[in-house]
Amino acid sequence: MFKKLASEALGLSDIGVIVPASDFNKVDADDYLFSEDGEKIFFLIKSKKDEYCFTNLALVHVDGESAVSSKRVIKRYDYLSHRISHVTLETAGTIDMDVEIKFNIGDGAPFSIDVRKNFIEQLKDLYKALHSIGKLQEREEQARQISMQCLGVTGQMFKLGHEVSEEQVSRHYMSLLNTVNSVVLDKLSRKDYGGVFERYIQN
Repeated sequence: MFKKLASEALGLSDIGVIVPASDFNKVDADDYLFSEDGEKIFFLIKSKKDEYCFTNLALVHVDGESAVSSKRVIKRYDYLSHRISHVTLETAGTIDMDVEIKFNIGDGAPFSIDVRKNFIEQLKDLYKALHSIGKLQEREEQARQISMQCLGVTGQMFKLGHEVSEEQVSRHYMSLLNTVNSVVLDKLSRKDYGGVFERYIQN
């Protein structure tokens, strides 16, 4: 306990703060957004070493080796291909100086981010947004699996009982392929979760 208190007092800990929306253009992560594709920041946690930037399209992690080094590694986790799961929020005890949000994104190591406890209300908003994104991703994955099962059933039902031309086979194939692509890639593979952040984040 005393070691933790001393570390905080001396500025040696890596507890993050939540950056207000008015300062989003001043952070390092802003330089790595795909603004040309409509990407924008909705929530950003900054510590001495790292930035955790939550946009409508991805989590952008500006990973610093140490507080005194200028070297940074930019890691990007697009929501389209990285599912969010196991979102938890650990509130502060009486003597704690930080709260902690944890989550998994994709198959990588879980994230565990310490934030000063006076930002607990804003962190609750992030918790709700991430949890909601994870549930939507899970639902769409289930729907994609069902659509592929339906495709298999449709293929079994489609029996050619008479001789057909190559042109007819090609036409039926392309029609079915376009329909499946439209459902799976367009309707059930969401890239942009800006609406979720707008619903829960109160910047």
